[in-house]
Amino acid sequence: MGMNKYVFLIPLLPFIGFVINGLFRNYLSRTLVGVIGSGVLLASFVLSLFVFQETTATGFQTQLITYFDFINAGGLKIPVSFQIDQLSALFLLVITGIGSLIHIYSTAYMKDESIPHYARYFAYLNLFVFSMLLLVLGSNFVVMFVGWEGVGLCSYLLIGYWFGNNNYNNAAKKAFVMNRIGDLGFLLAVFWMLQQFGSITYAEVFAKAATAPVPVITGITILLFIGAMGKSAQIPLYTWLPDAMAGPTPVSALIHAATMVTAGIYMIARSNVMYSLAPVSQNLVAIIGVSTALLAATIALKQNDIKKVLAYSTVSQLGLMFLALGVGAYTAGVFHVMTHAFFKALLFLGAGSVIHAMHHEQDIMNMGGLRKKLPITHLTFLIGCLAISGIPPFAGFFSKDEILTAALIKSPVLYALGVMTSIMTAFYMFRLYFLTFSGKFRGTHEQEHHLHESPFAMTFPLVVLALLSVVGGWVGIPALFAEDAHILSAFLSPVLGTPTAEAHHFSHSLEWTLMGILLSFIVAVILFTRRLFGSEFKEENTTEGLSGVLANKWYVDEFYNTIIVKPLDAFAGFLSRVVDNKIIDGLVNGVGKAIQFSGRQMRFLQSGQVGSYILIMMISIILFFIFQLFWK
Repeated sequence: MGMNKYVFLIPLLPFIGFVINGLFRNYLSRTLVGVIGSGVLLASFVLSLFVFQETTATGFQTQLITYFDFINAGGLKIPVSFQIDQLSALFLLVITGIGSLIHIYSTAYMKDESIPHYARYFAYLNLFVFSMLLLVLGSNFVVMFVGWEGVGLCSYLLIGYWFGNNNYNNAAKKAFVMNRIGDLGFLLAVFWMLQQFGSITYAEVFAKAATAPVPVITGITILLFIGAMGKSAQIPLYTWLPDAMAGPTPVSALIHAATMVTAGIYMIARSNVMYSLAPVSQNLVAIIGVSTALLAATIALKQNDIKKVLAYSTVSQLGLMFLALGVGAYTAGVFHVMTHAFFKALLFLGAGSVIHAMHHEQDIMNMGGLRKKLPITHLTFLIGCLAISGIPPFAGFFSKDEILTAALIKSPVLYALGVMTSIMTAFYMFRLYFLTFSGKFRGTHEQEHHLHESPFAMTFPLVVLALLSVVGGWVGIPALFAEDAHILSAFLSPVLGTPTAEAHHFSHSLEWTLMGILLSFIVAVILFTRRLFGSEFKEENTTEGLSGVLANKWYVDEFYNTIIVKPLDAFAGFLSRVVDNKIIDGLVNGVGKAIQFSGRQMRFLQSGQVGSYILIMMISIILFFIFQLFWK
């Protein structure tokens, strides 16, 4: 049993941090807020290390820890319970480890915030991590859904953290609403599973899935994927993620690297048993994934906001992860989640360091030549660029290569699209790198005067993440002369299964050849980018032709605005003006006016004149006699 009685502390500690910083935000000192916010997460990380160590032991069995019943009605029993296995242990490490670094970084990055807001920020950040830990620890789809919704709420709170700016509020609302669309799919899938299997606990659902009709499994898995599309920003629900850049930079790093966007990948990897039974769903996942990867990569080519480039790069990399899941390479998908968490957190925090030095300037056209002024940021950012571009021996090379190999076994078309995405990734990342760090400084004299390297609390996480971006992929080095899978694959095989037999029969020589060709392409692209943007840079024309289309993100937001938002606004306006104001208000006001009018008329009966009373009495008697006479 060992560590398992303490597993509940892993999510509970960040929750306690949230409660303390949230309730006492007006009374705590800045130092104490930072210590509590970061300390609870470091403690969770240490506990996660122990849990991870237990799962690596030989003969480890998946463990279920039940705490209490969430719902117990009739035959329906939904417990709040955690599942400890290799997959959840790996995600625990990534979430708490990278989360801790982002919290430490935030203590310096957010130092200009006033105390209640500084504490509010850390409270939200702790709640975010708590929700994500709940999501990966849950042993059933309902606990996962509670964490899923919590992550959605926290993303809304953090994207709109600077609520004084209405644009940021709109970005937060956009993220919230687009996630709700996906969440409806997830919820329907949960109801369908309850109806079909009578349970939503992973072990029971996956055991019964093999005997269920294929159309049912296909339906459930597609609905689950719709949930993943929202959370992990796939076509058509991806436009919220670039707008999520409105939040502070460490928030972007947390949303994009360690937590929110990986939730969809985790959910599908966790449900791999069902997806393997539904080839239609798998193909859909692969097609949507590779399409998103390609579309986002094209948009990133022409973005000038340092965070927007990284945002579209995240959407693109998530597409590659879904491609891996869609071709059945679940381990490769999870491996890329892990390596991506390292280098994307590094790139975002590096971008934050640049923005911090440039006094909140985010346009790379106003940067340049920062290499000398920000040496640590420059070196770590370069490592991040090399890792995401897939240059060996950096982390991204191994996970991306594994995804592309799996795609090639499934379909040469998927492989070709994946390769195109990889080549574009190298181009836009090194365009970003050269425009930011090479050549002459293009900002104002005032900005140049204030340029300085970031404080230790910001450079320390950068160095740690840079180190992880170098060595993080080495767990994926295949055993070249043996038929065994690599370390990570062997570790995750109890949950994700072993790679298919056809992967073993795939020729090593062909794989090496293709790897070499792709690598030489990527190196050529990097050198080409250096020639274009390295020293003497000429302003780009981003208004005409394809450049204009890419700079305007294929006009997808405008398309959604025209097709969905405006018609809905017009319909809402019609309901407000006509149905609400005229019909409903008219009815309610009409009743009041009718009562008032009848009351006014009846007042005349009570005039106080005896003659009129006698007249009314006589008329009443006559009417009474007539009634009596004719009624009979």
